[in-house]
Amino acid sequence: MSEGPQPPVVGAGIRTVASGAILEVTIDRPKANAIDLAASRRLNEVFAAFRDDPALRVAIVTGAGDRFFSAGWDLKAAADGERSDEDWGEGGFGGLNHPRNLDKPLIAAVNGIACGGGFEIALGTDIIVMEEHARFALPEINVGVLADAGTIKLRRRVPYHIAVEFLMTGRWMDAAEAKHWGLATHVVPSGQALAKARAIAQQIAEGPPLLFPAIKQLLRHTEMLPEHQAFALHDSLDAVQRVIRSEDLKEGAHAFSEKRKPRWQGK
Repeated sequence: MSEGPQPPVVGAGIRTVASGAILEVTIDRPKANAIDLAASRRLNEVFAAFRDDPALRVAIVTGAGDRFFSAGWDLKAAADGERSDEDWGEGGFGGLNHPRNLDKPLIAAVNGIACGGGFEIALGTDIIVMEEHARFALPEINVGVLADAGTIKLRRRVPYHIAVEFLMTGRWMDAAEAKHWGLATHVVPSGQALAKARAIAQQIAEGPPLLFPAIKQLLRHTEMLPEHQAFALHDSLDAVQRVIRSEDLKEGAHAFSEKRKPRWQGK
């Protein structure tokens, strides 16, 4: 595992820096952190590399500045000819619409407006830290675009009538309402989302690494199943079996009985 912050990498307005087991991804595309085709493909590359790097355990995604997390699709690029059916990368727009086998924890540090595809990126994470001035919206209805990932995912996060009204009106949702519906895990004062996300990421990074893929696989594969079918599926998942057969499982029991902190090996 790498120790200490590594030199940042910048490409297509996407900045990445790794510190120990934590990867930070910053959308840095003034003025609104909007994402064009090149930025989306770069985000896909970043998240695929994160998935495949055993030294990295958790990722944080945020926006540069204090006004925008991301305004979503760069409509200037759209006006110049980019189409909604472009190849945005294997995980879709922004890399988190439908990523393949991304079983590591993802945290969104929402530092401002997250609308359209920016909100969809936040929906693709596991934990959302939202600053009190931040807002969500899916305004695609106003420009005749289907917010496909938002439509599919939002209904699974909030009650049906809330999702439908939000999608069909393009209205704004503030941080307090997002917390009320469970979209925001934490709401923090302005300027503190990244610090809170880093604290959560550090806690996760110090945990048993085999458990997090098992949790994500089990959640994903059983999301729409009745409870009895979910239990029947449980033992067939690769990540679950790795936990059951792991040395870390034995280490956890030994550490508990010896009243010490576990020494996780990820095997």
